[in-house]
Amino acid sequence: MSEWDIAVERTINNNVPRVHKILSQYPYIQDLARELRKAKLEVINNLEYFTQQALESVKKIGGNAYYVSSLYEAREIVGKIVGKDKIVVMGKSMVAYELGLREYLKELGNQVWETDLGEFLIQLANEPPSHIIAPAIHMTKERVVKLLRERLGVEVSDNATHEELVAIVRKFLREKFVNADVGITGANAVAADTGSVILVENEGNIRMSTVLPNIHIAVAGVEKIVPTFYHALIEATVQAAYAGLYPPTYINLTSGPSSTGDIEMKRVSPAHGPKEFHLVLVDNGRVEVSKDDVIKEALLCIRCGRCHLHCPVYRALGVEWGRPPFTGPMGAMWSYVVHKDTRPATLCTHSGNCKEVCPMGINIPKVLEKIKWLDNDKEHNKA
Repeated sequence: MSEWDIAVERTINNNVPRVHKILSQYPYIQDLARELRKAKLEVINNLEYFTQQALESVKKIGGNAYYVSSLYEAREIVGKIVGKDKIVVMGKSMVAYELGLREYLKELGNQVWETDLGEFLIQLANEPPSHIIAPAIHMTKERVVKLLRERLGVEVSDNATHEELVAIVRKFLREKFVNADVGITGANAVAADTGSVILVENEGNIRMSTVLPNIHIAVAGVEKIVPTFYHALIEATVQAAYAGLYPPTYINLTSGPSSTGDIEMKRVSPAHGPKEFHLVLVDNGRVEVSKDDVIKEALLCIRCGRCHLHCPVYRALGVEWGRPPFTGPMGAMWSYVVHKDTRPATLCTHSGNCKEVCPMGINIPKVLEKIKWLDNDKEHNKA
């Protein structure tokens, strides 16, 4: 078996039964998923309205908010906020990867570190992510041992346990967190009514990335907007459960810069946390897709990664299927959303497993069929 076959088989054996157990043990999660789908559809069908509401809400709570139509605009805004010669710590963000933020900020002269364990490993290896939730699932434990030994110059036993490998990375990144000037994260959800950003995690790296630096920047696609704070918490709950990590260790909430009301109950900023909070809402193809009656369902995706592990094409092709970070069935949709790349959709065999396990009930085969039709139409016009 290849390294990929070994790694993905271990991942499936660890994850798939656990998700089934979670959904059986906490049946209310499926009810929340259905409620969340309705709320997200409301936003997708009124995207301009909810985007504007979210921007205004962030400003009301003392933050700075921006709407950008392209990855180039996003890079420019983030680059101006960060500046040069800074230490930047990043929580896992597929939008940041989509925008090429890490490399862009490094080109400006900044020291930039991914702090999610999987993202950190692929940064060391200079490889693309292979899964939307677990970006380093293509790496076996044996490969990680070799990578840490070669790239960090640390002594690692060939028989090191998973716990020992995690401890090595923890020790290395602690100093980065403490000295960071800027923290950059994504967002699992953005509440339009309050401007709050919700992030769900298990490692604790997002907490440190959002609290220790003086500046916190959140970058998110406009599809991450939900109508209310209540719906944002639902999205974090549902995403964690369907990703197989429930209950989540942390749900991280950011509503503007740090504040305190301990002197005469007058709320002022900053307190111990960041002095500045910035939210960058990204279009990059999303608004256009929201107007397509079929393909707009792709915007419902909550990035749980469940479809990947039930898909025969992904098991065969891995990171080769899609435009990283968008791989697997959801990645075949999203490669079209942000890159207008129709080729990944043409590789779908329509087994239908993805539709059956999707918490949002996205008819992924139907979406990919529409993209295939667009691909055929494009080829016909060339001829």
